[in-house]
Amino acid sequence: MEASSAWRNVPRERIQQFADRALEQVPELAQDILAEIRREYPGLVFIVDESGEPKALVAIRHALELFVEQMATGSDRPRALPEMFRDFGRGEVAHGRSLDSLQGIYRLGVRLSWRRMAEVGHQVDIPSSAMYELAESAFEYLDVIVAQSVRGYAEAVARQAGERLRLQRLLIDLLLAEHRSDPSPFLADRAADVGWQLPEKVAVAVLLRPAVEAVAPAVGDEVLLDMEGERPRLVVADPDAPGRAELLHRAVAGWSGAIGPSVPVAKAATSLRWAEAAVGMIEQGLLPRGRLLHCGEHVEALVLLPASELIDDLARRRLAQLDESGGPAHAHRLAETLLAWLETRGGAPEVAARLGVHPQTVRYRLRQLRELWGDDLDDPDRRFELELVLRTRRLRGDLVPPPE
Repeated sequence: MEASSAWRNVPRERIQQFADRALEQVPELAQDILAEIRREYPGLVFIVDESGEPKALVAIRHALELFVEQMATGSDRPRALPEMFRDFGRGEVAHGRSLDSLQGIYRLGVRLSWRRMAEVGHQVDIPSSAMYELAESAFEYLDVIVAQSVRGYAEAVARQAGERLRLQRLLIDLLLAEHRSDPSPFLADRAADVGWQLPEKVAVAVLLRPAVEAVAPAVGDEVLLDMEGERPRLVVADPDAPGRAELLHRAVAGWSGAIGPSVPVAKAATSLRWAEAAVGMIEQGLLPRGRLLHCGEHVEALVLLPASELIDDLARRRLAQLDESGGPAHAHRLAETLLAWLETRGGAPEVAARLGVHPQTVRYRLRQLRELWGDDLDDPDRRFELELVLRTRRLRGDLVPPPE
């Protein structure tokens, strides 16, 4: 808390009274918290130390004492707390407790502690504004406990899951290899090794790290995740299942990347190729960053942009007439009018509405287009080629007005 805070403005003797009474409450409060935890989480197993006392009770008592000491002295967060609760988090993994239950236990403890601290504050006439700051400090203290326990928990999980991760990476490599025959029987055995049921279809996603130290996406059990490479890869089981896409997007929020089409397991490498192609375009600025893109929603870009040399050659042959149209600005207006006409195949009113200009202007331009291309505008093959090159220019951002 800052020096100008309401808590620091409380007279020192009154804060000491608060601390003395709160410390007297700690043993009983710790017992009450442990009892409430037992009621709320009846399936939990509590480890005891050499003296036969539950380690959870020792941790609760120690945390309460350190918090009261911190508030009484105005000191920084205690040094002894983080390592103790990191060990506590590690122990939870060894005895099968989930991270959710661990965090729930901490929140329960803070709620019960705050009630008791509020009573003590009322007894020694601590102002309400100061007690509000005490509550804020309690939740900051909770953040320290949770952060350290989560870190310890994650370390323990990582050690425990080391072999599983190795087998999972092996499974991913096997899935993404090219297969000449159905690999399902062999893959099913490897999938069983990591507790993953081999699905009929998969989709492969490729991600771009938002930062070197970025935390791995919290994907569900239906997703295989490989974070080892420069571009993390995900293999999503049954990607078309209800709600699967929404869950995946939430898990990778903040990441850029692309997910390939849904394919049979034996064709997983095909899905990977499309995802990698899309990610390459994201890196080039040709597709948007900041979210997971579905390749199926960007087919035009994925098909046209990689064929740049072929498209450029076709453009030189099919759009040569624009060079004779009277300058870059006029060539641009004719090109956008031609593309709007090719896409709508409508008359002047429809094209004008698409371009936001007067129909008479469109009629004038259409006459010019007819003069430049003649019968080619009636040839389906020529129209397709013209639309192809003009759409590619638009995707590249080349179909924009030149500077005046």
